[in-house]
Amino acid sequence: MTAQYYFDRAAEARRDADAASLANVRERCLRSEAAFLDMASRAERGAKMRARLEAEKSAALITEQEDRAFSPPV
Repeated sequence: MTAQYYFDRAAEARRDADAASLANVRERCLRSEAAFLDMASRAERGAKMRARLEAEKSAALITEQEDRAFSPPV
């Protein structure tokens, strides 16, 4: 799931909380909102980590290929 999905669910939970007439329902919706915001934050961190690792792997592969191209055969 993407961070945007979790942000959308958090917004939906907030709307439900604002529309709730019962305190326990409002509190439940606010807890849901907080949980979805936490999941969105985790999803964003995970996506950034994956992108960083992918970039590092690509850079390492390019460096390895360049090293092979410039080193004499043994």
